[in-house]
Amino acid sequence: MVVLETAGKGKYDLRATLSLETNKKPHCELQFTDERSTFMSVHELDGKAGLRNPGPLSRREVLCGIAALGAVAAMPEFGYAAQTGSAAPARPFRIDTHHHFSVPKLIAESTAKGITQTGLQDWTPQKSIDQMDKGSVATSIISISDPGVWFGDSAAARSLARECNDFAVKVIKDYPGRFGLFATLPLPDVEGALREIEYAFDTLKVDGACVLSSYVGKYLGNPTFAPVMDELNRRKAVVFCHPFCAACGTQTVLSDGQNRGVEFVFDTTRTIVSLLASGTVTRCPDIRFIFSHGGGTVPYITSRLAGVAQQLPKGLIYELQRFYYDTAQAFNPYTLPSFKKLVPASHILFGTDFPLGGGSGVAVSKGLIENGGFSDSELRAIDRENALELLPRLKT
Repeated sequence: MVVLETAGKGKYDLRATLSLETNKKPHCELQFTDERSTFMSVHELDGKAGLRNPGPLSRREVLCGIAALGAVAAMPEFGYAAQTGSAAPARPFRIDTHHHFSVPKLIAESTAKGITQTGLQDWTPQKSIDQMDKGSVATSIISISDPGVWFGDSAAARSLARECNDFAVKVIKDYPGRFGLFATLPLPDVEGALREIEYAFDTLKVDGACVLSSYVGKYLGNPTFAPVMDELNRRKAVVFCHPFCAACGTQTVLSDGQNRGVEFVFDTTRTIVSLLASGTVTRCPDIRFIFSHGGGTVPYITSRLAGVAQQLPKGLIYELQRFYYDTAQAFNPYTLPSFKKLVPASHILFGTDFPLGGGSGVAVSKGLIENGGFSDSELRAIDRENALELLPRLKT
């Protein structure tokens, strides 16, 4: 029996080949192909290089070799790690909780406001699936991104939210098992949001609700939104919070894209502080919040949030660790260690931000493996199992 030695980091076409030799131990041969050459690395358990020239094989040798191949595949280091490697897509198994879609009317409204989201302008369900397959993503929970559906007219926002939700449910039906939905709400219209919650949860049977971090200068802990939070709490809803670029209209020095790169993380932080300081988290303990991009800047400024800790009976860290956080744009070697230090692995969710921000399943999984120091069981939880706990519908 042999162990396989990886050929370093990089993009490889991975092929496992059973190789047997007459009168020798059966061994497995792993072939890597990069853009320059093909090379192999084969070793027996004692570290000696395996021989490479197969001779005539008997039936017994073939069966013996197949058994050896199965034994090697069952070894821990070739279990989950083999599925998560970037060399070749595995059977889709991940669940992406941060994945966007749009409809033509929303694209037109956003463009008219000067918000250009190139990845969404030509989005199709098939483009999502193609990218999901490359990153071994089985299911993506789709949602609407910033700027949302409210552009100053509440009636129009209600209509557009309904159009987005109905369209998304059709996508779910057209591609069974591949998509779920965090429903769009027409906030800051509270009455419209309550109506859409009823329709989305009771009629469409959505997986949760999507809210932005702020609306017209008000964050989610604002008393204006208390009826919406209370209803979501009554339903024990999963609530996915996507940042809104609240400062984009006032920060004229930076471009639109630069503003979003900076202000998104700040707006997520502000809304988390708002939920803590207002007592919303303790009043509505049954809402399961998911915050985008690793929680904005929260994991890195916990020492500066002492002002809200006094209002939380169980303390600041307890409440922060009850939230869920996705990995979109939070998997680099500088962000991930601090993110992981605060957030338990059981509350980290796989998220890509596709098709925005260059998000892809391949990039995120690579970053988690290389930068997170996660165990195989933790990676399994992040990739899939944590989402299944939140969204049990996906188990069927």
